Amino acid sequence: QIYVVFSEELKCWCRAVFQSVQCQALHHPLRCFLVDYAKYSLVESDNIRVPMGLFTKLPYRAKKCSLYCTKPVTLHLDFCENTAKIGPAKRWDTAAIQHFRDLLK
Repeated sequence: QIYVVFSEELKCWCRAVFQSVQCQALHHPLRCFLVDYAKYSLVESDNIRVPMGLFTKLPYRAKKCSLYCTKPVTLHLDFCENTAKIGPAKRWDTAAIQHFRDLLK
């Protein structure tokens, strides 16, 4: 279900899909994925609207994607044996992300 939310960070109205609810004392911020900006955000419950008409049929500007058959790797250092080996990692490190962005430019 797509909703329209006001993002305080972006200072504009965005389309969003909700992920989870985090309750606090006075307000109830909701975690959502902003489909046009491909980022997660917390939105106050009073900044949520139901989209009307053709607005719901517009294609998203951002899409989730991944590189086909590409897995993150990292350099494993063994100081006892004085060796370094490349092995699998759970997530991409910041240097690899920056290198990939530089290649795209």
